[in-house]
Amino acid sequence: MLPPESSFATIDDVLAGMRQRGGRATPARRLLLGVLFRDRQHRSAEDLAGEVQALAPDVNISTIYRNLEEFVRLGVVDRVYFGGGPATYHLSSGRHGHLVCDSCGGVTEVPDEVFVELADALAVRYGFIADRHQFAVAGLCADCR
Repeated sequence: MLPPESSFATIDDVLAGMRQRGGRATPARRLLLGVLFRDRQHRSAEDLAGEVQALAPDVNISTIYRNLEEFVRLGVVDRVYFGGGPATYHLSSGRHGHLVCDSCGGVTEVPDEVFVELADALAVRYGFIADRHQFAVAGLCADCR
Protein backbone atom coordinates (compact mmCIF):
# COMPACT_ATOMS: atom_id res chain seq x y z
CA MET A 1 0.00 0.00 0.00
CA LEU A 2 1.03 3.56 -0.59
CA PRO A 3 1.39 5.97 2.34
CA PRO A 4 -1.71 7.75 3.70
CA GLU A 5 -3.54 10.26 1.53
CA SER A 6 -1.55 13.24 2.79
CA SER A 7 1.44 11.70 1.04
CA PHE A 8 -0.21 11.82 -2.36
CA ALA A 9 -1.43 15.33 -2.81
CA THR A 10 -0.77 15.27 -6.54
CA ILE A 11 -0.95 12.88 -9.46
CA ASP A 12 2.84 12.85 -9.65
CA ASP A 13 3.03 11.83 -5.98
CA VAL A 14 0.80 8.82 -6.66
CA LEU A 15 2.72 7.83 -9.79
CA ALA A 16 6.06 8.18 -7.98
CA GLY A 17 4.78 5.92 -5.20
CA MET A 18 3.59 3.39 -7.77
CA ARG A 19 6.98 3.41 -9.53
CA GLN A 20 8.74 2.81 -6.19
CA ARG A 21 6.63 -0.33 -5.81
CA GLY A 22 7.36 -1.61 -9.30
CA GLY A 23 4.33 -0.14 -11.04
CA ARG A 24 4.36 1.89 -14.23
CA ALA A 25 3.15 5.43 -14.84
CA THR A 26 1.16 4.83 -18.02
CA PRO A 27 -0.76 7.51 -19.94
CA ALA A 28 -4.07 5.80 -19.08
CA ARG A 29 -3.21 5.82 -15.36
CA ARG A 30 -2.28 9.48 -15.54
CA LEU A 31 -5.60 10.31 -17.26
CA LEU A 32 -7.63 8.29 -14.77
CA LEU A 33 -5.85 9.91 -11.83
CA GLY A 34 -6.50 13.31 -13.42
CA VAL A 35 -10.22 12.58 -13.49
CA LEU A 36 -10.18 11.31 -9.89
CA PHE A 37 -8.23 14.32 -8.63
CA ARG A 38 -10.34 16.83 -10.56
CA ASP A 39 -13.60 15.73 -8.96
CA ARG A 40 -13.39 13.79 -5.72
CA GLN A 41 -16.97 12.51 -5.92
CA HIS A 42 -17.96 8.83 -5.80
CA ARG A 43 -18.34 7.54 -9.37
CA SER A 44 -18.78 4.17 -11.03
CA ALA A 45 -16.10 2.66 -13.25
CA GLU A 46 -18.37 3.35 -16.22
CA ASP A 47 -18.67 7.03 -15.31
CA LEU A 48 -14.91 7.31 -14.88
CA ALA A 49 -14.34 5.50 -18.18
CA GLY A 50 -16.63 7.96 -19.94
CA GLU A 51 -14.65 10.89 -18.58
CA VAL A 52 -11.33 9.34 -19.53
CA GLN A 53 -12.60 8.35 -22.98
CA ALA A 54 -13.77 11.93 -23.58
CA LEU A 55 -10.06 12.84 -23.34
CA ALA A 56 -8.63 9.71 -24.96
CA PRO A 57 -11.22 7.64 -26.89
CA ASP A 58 -8.81 4.73 -27.38
CA VAL A 59 -8.67 3.89 -23.64
CA ASN A 60 -10.74 0.73 -23.18
CA ILE A 61 -13.04 0.31 -20.19
CA SER A 62 -11.13 -2.88 -19.28
CA THR A 63 -8.05 -0.68 -18.82
CA ILE A 64 -10.05 1.54 -16.46
CA TYR A 65 -11.18 -1.48 -14.43
CA ARG A 66 -7.63 -2.89 -14.21
CA ASN A 67 -6.22 0.47 -13.12
CA LEU A 68 -8.95 1.00 -10.55
CA GLU A 69 -8.23 -2.44 -9.08
CA GLU A 70 -4.52 -1.60 -8.89
CA PHE A 71 -5.27 1.78 -7.26
CA VAL A 72 -7.53 0.05 -4.71
CA ARG A 73 -4.82 -2.54 -3.98
CA LEU A 74 -2.27 0.23 -3.43
CA GLY A 75 -4.62 2.25 -1.22
CA VAL A 76 -4.87 5.20 -3.62
CA VAL A 77 -8.57 4.71 -4.34
CA ASP A 78 -11.44 3.44 -2.20
CA ARG A 79 -14.14 1.19 -3.64
CA VAL A 80 -17.52 1.63 -1.94
CA TYR A 81 -20.82 -0.18 -2.52
CA PHE A 82 -24.09 1.64 -1.89
CA GLY A 83 -27.07 -0.69 -1.80
CA GLY A 84 -27.55 -2.79 -4.92
CA GLY A 85 -25.85 -0.39 -7.30
CA PRO A 86 -22.43 -0.70 -8.89
CA ALA A 87 -19.27 -0.06 -6.93
CA THR A 88 -18.20 3.54 -6.74
CA TYR A 89 -14.65 4.81 -6.55
CA HIS A 90 -12.99 7.89 -5.10
CA LEU A 91 -9.55 8.95 -3.91
CA SER A 92 -8.73 7.52 -0.50
CA SER A 93 -9.59 10.00 2.18
CA GLY A 94 -9.24 8.36 5.55
CA ARG A 95 -11.91 6.43 7.39
CA HIS A 96 -15.40 7.86 7.00
CA GLY A 97 -19.00 6.85 6.48
CA HIS A 98 -21.56 7.92 3.92
CA LEU A 99 -25.06 9.36 3.85
CA VAL A 100 -26.82 8.37 0.62
CA CYS A 101 -29.94 10.20 -0.52
CA ASP A 102 -32.65 7.84 -1.81
CA SER A 103 -34.17 10.62 -3.88
CA CYS A 104 -31.31 12.42 -5.67
CA GLY A 105 -28.56 9.83 -5.16
CA GLY A 106 -26.26 12.37 -3.53
CA VAL A 107 -23.50 11.05 -1.27
CA THR A 108 -22.20 12.95 1.75
CA GLU A 109 -19.04 11.80 3.49
CA VAL A 110 -19.36 11.82 7.27
CA PRO A 111 -16.45 11.73 9.74
CA ASP A 112 -15.78 8.32 11.22
CA GLU A 113 -16.52 9.43 14.77
CA VAL A 114 -20.22 9.82 13.88
CA PHE A 115 -20.49 6.03 13.58
CA VAL A 116 -18.16 4.91 16.39
CA GLU A 117 -20.90 4.41 19.01
CA LEU A 118 -23.13 2.56 16.55
CA ALA A 119 -20.26 0.30 15.47
CA ASP A 120 -19.41 -0.42 19.10
CA ALA A 121 -23.06 -1.24 19.88
CA LEU A 122 -23.24 -3.60 16.90
CA ALA A 123 -20.13 -5.41 18.11
CA VAL A 124 -21.36 -5.77 21.70
CA ARG A 125 -24.98 -6.61 20.99
CA TYR A 126 -24.66 -8.72 17.83
CA GLY A 127 -21.00 -9.67 17.61
CA PHE A 128 -20.92 -7.86 14.27
CA ILE A 129 -17.84 -5.88 13.27
CA ALA A 130 -18.89 -3.06 10.93
CA ASP A 131 -16.47 -1.74 8.34
CA ARG A 132 -17.02 1.91 9.17
CA HIS A 133 -15.21 3.00 6.01
CA GLN A 134 -17.84 1.18 3.97
CA PHE A 135 -20.66 2.39 6.20
CA ALA A 136 -23.63 3.95 4.40
CA VAL A 137 -26.92 5.22 5.76
CA ALA A 138 -29.77 5.67 3.30
CA GLY A 139 -32.37 8.37 3.68
CA LEU A 140 -33.20 11.84 2.38
CA CYS A 141 -30.74 14.73 2.18
CA ALA A 142 -31.65 18.20 3.44
CA ASP A 143 -32.54 19.37 -0.08
CA CYS A 144 -34.84 16.43 -0.86
CA ARG A 145 -36.73 16.11 2.39
